[in-house]
Amino acid sequence: MINKFERKLTFTRLPDISPDEIIGHMSDARIAEHMPLLTYKWDQYKVTEFVAAKEAYWHRDGLGHWAILYNNIYVGWGGFQKEGGEWDYGLVLKPDFFGLGALISKKAIEFAVANEQIPFVTFLLPTSRKKLKGLAKLGARFVEEIEYDGAQFLKYRLDTK
Repeated sequence: MINKFERKLTFTRLPDISPDEIIGHMSDARIAEHMPLLTYKWDQYKVTEFVAAKEAYWHRDGLGHWAILYNNIYVGWGGFQKEGGEWDYGLVLKPDFFGLGALISKKAIEFAVANEQIPFVTFLLPTSRKKLKGLAKLGARFVEEIEYDGAQFLKYRLDTK
């Protein structure tokens, strides 16, 4: 059964979102606090490069990151990105919408469960993240601490099959 909050949640593609909206989102200091790889300033060039890279995953793998709308308002982006042989799930919400993370992740994980090409999902979380109960509720388990692009992350895995 779909609850009333899920009906207000839609996934679309990043090119459908105004570049200025994404720049504002990704320039918020509260976002950078938990994104150790976010070490550059967002501008028109960076957002064009970012959207093109995310769209390239859709073309290569048939799946990628979505722009996420709640009541037709852009609240962030997230989805799946193939890293080697693993499907990594990521979610970056605007600070005013952090509370929607569980609902959005539930819908995305339901998508992964229904997709035959995704036997499991990984999550790479910065070591600054302390609230991890949501992953346990999903059934994800801690795998290891890893280094990715020079930053430390906590790696979790959720079997979907």
